[in-house]
Amino acid sequence: MLKNIARYPVTYGLIIINTIIYLISASISHNFLDMNTQVLFDMGATYGPKILLDGEWWRLFSAMFLHAGIIHLSMNMYSLYIVGKGVDSYFTSLQYLVIYLFSGIFGTLLSLSVHSDTLGVGASGAIFGLLGALAGFFLVHKKEIAKQSRAFFGTFGSVIALNLFIGLSVPNIDMSAHIGGLIAGFLGGYLISKNSKNIWIYIILSIFIILGIIRYL
Repeated sequence: MLKNIARYPVTYGLIIINTIIYLISASISHNFLDMNTQVLFDMGATYGPKILLDGEWWRLFSAMFLHAGIIHLSMNMYSLYIVGKGVDSYFTSLQYLVIYLFSGIFGTLLSLSVHSDTLGVGASGAIFGLLGALAGFFLVHKKEIAKQSRAFFGTFGSVIALNLFIGLSVPNIDMSAHIGGLIAGFLGGYLISKNSKNIWIYIILSIFIILGIIRYL
């Protein structure tokens, strides 16, 4: 177990942080299975009026570490475990965290632009960003690791198709957050895979785009 943690430090670290925050919210909610909506709101869920009118932009960050219930948490942490290990293998810890956080924020912003009056929580936008980052990595290195690239893009297509199906058939799943995170993650993964120094271009570009979207909203 310790060997796996050392090999995939960011993935396990994020899982631990998300789980601890969930346990705190469950304790306050007095319910381990489903979180109290007011508790989620108080702990930093996204909500358009509070963000756009009261300037509580910190919610774009805090919301990605909150989950509505044990099933929500379990699905996201399992996805993070599967996808995150690949990102831990191909990117540095700093690159991983930058892509994860910016993807989560972009996902939340896109969700906010579509569902401004809905309470939003979850790490799915950030996790889809990791999936996008892997797509960017394999696209850049498709010649060097052709076999792995073909296998990944086959899996990638299946995952996207499955999530589109689930998102269109199951209520309360925010596909806009998934799409926003996926695009942001792909951009980061592609740029960084081209040249590791491009991380600073990605950070600066992301900040400018985020500020632009905030101004638009």
